[in-house]
Amino acid sequence: MTAIADLRDTLTAVLGPAGVISDPVELRTYECDGLAGYRVVPSLVLLPTTTAEVAAVVRACHRAKVPFVARGAGTGLSGGALPVAEGVVISLQRMRALVEVDPANHRAVVQPGVTNLAISRAVSAYDLYYAPDPSSQQVCTIGGNVAENSGGAHCLKYGFTTNHVLALETVLPDGSVVWLGGPSPEVAGPDLRGLMVGSEGTLGIVTGVVVRLLRKPEAVHTLLADFPSIEQAGNTVTDIIGAGIVPAAMEIMDQLAIEASEAAVGAGYTLDTPAALVIELDGPADECGDLFEAVQELCHRNGTTKIRVAADDAERGRIWTGRKAAFAAVGRISPQYFVQDGVVPRTRLAEALGTIAAMGAEAGLRVANVFHAGDGNLHPLVLYDDARGEHERAEKLSKAIAELCVDLGGSLSGEHGIGTDKACSMPVMFGEDDLATMDRVRRAFDPDGLCNPGKMLPTPRLCGEKPGPYRPHPLEADGVIERL
Repeated sequence: MTAIADLRDTLTAVLGPAGVISDPVELRTYECDGLAGYRVVPSLVLLPTTTAEVAAVVRACHRAKVPFVARGAGTGLSGGALPVAEGVVISLQRMRALVEVDPANHRAVVQPGVTNLAISRAVSAYDLYYAPDPSSQQVCTIGGNVAENSGGAHCLKYGFTTNHVLALETVLPDGSVVWLGGPSPEVAGPDLRGLMVGSEGTLGIVTGVVVRLLRKPEAVHTLLADFPSIEQAGNTVTDIIGAGIVPAAMEIMDQLAIEASEAAVGAGYTLDTPAALVIELDGPADECGDLFEAVQELCHRNGTTKIRVAADDAERGRIWTGRKAAFAAVGRISPQYFVQDGVVPRTRLAEALGTIAAMGAEAGLRVANVFHAGDGNLHPLVLYDDARGEHERAEKLSKAIAELCVDLGGSLSGEHGIGTDKACSMPVMFGEDDLATMDRVRRAFDPDGLCNPGKMLPTPRLCGEKPGPYRPHPLEADGVIERL
């Protein structure tokens, strides 16, 4: 009996028949995450419902030396939940309980399969909400948000997942269960909670999350401004920050992204404008009103051709629907796409976008842009058609765009993670010592390399690196062994 067959029988006894998927057709449902350009069919999918069941599954994998990959809703965009062919996927979709709401202390305890938006909906009656808001917040899960340290449009003012998670219940790669963090943001000792957030499922599997909740702002003002060029929209962003104003969100979409979004949801964006800028301010009513007038003045100084101010919550919702639908809507104008999320300094936004446009033209591929302009977090979407043999060219262009961001003084990823997609670009951003340190940390948690292998760090198998310079083995250096 193979290790997988033995594992299937063992874990069927733990999870029941409904908790184990081994049918080849059903397994294909889990062959990729949101980055559909990479696909691997797992050998087995497991569906635990409790922390104890997750721990039992991980212990069984640890004993059998079978690699495992945790998965939430599968909305990740970097291949972080890409399965391993000879391994198993541990899906957390059945762990959807909102365990506790503590409005007095602005906290909630949730299982990892709870969707991001469900948290805000559950605490809305207490005038509270959960701040990080990825575009996929209706379907993405808090467990995946923790793995990728997700942000969203409002991270410009409110920060990322790591700023809103207080503690994590975690199943370590040997199956033991620990709590990391505590009831307040500052706890004694090493920040292991901070280490786990953004580790992309390579250090353990999160099975419980204590999130921090915020009071809803007194006032919210939102506008949608059209510009004759994406550079003018970018200059407006720079001027707003230069004036000492920190909006809750500033988002730019180019004409191609607007076209796709309007085809999907019809939010009322101007189809023939080269760029649209969404700006939202929130806070105390008096302060917010004055700053909103100043923001509109800066839009006019940079040549806006039209400003649409949201008159009420319903219109604000339509503007955000247009922005947040952009990623999924691109599927209407292209059968496949790669999306990057590199970060550049705000002052180099125009340079980055101009270079990306030139790179796309040279490659003969269209590139749509929709991005968090306030913090320089680009989201270029490289559109391609696999049926026309464009996959390899698109993958090469996507990788070059990510590395361009590093060349401009930024980073490979702002919120989507490194995953499979950008692992081979890590040496562009980090030196050998940096990568070796990261690998040592990873091996301290997972010495057998079973927990989401092949993600984040480059490997010869993944990247096809050429062998490095010869280094004698310590036993060879001591004269114990010799090379033949």
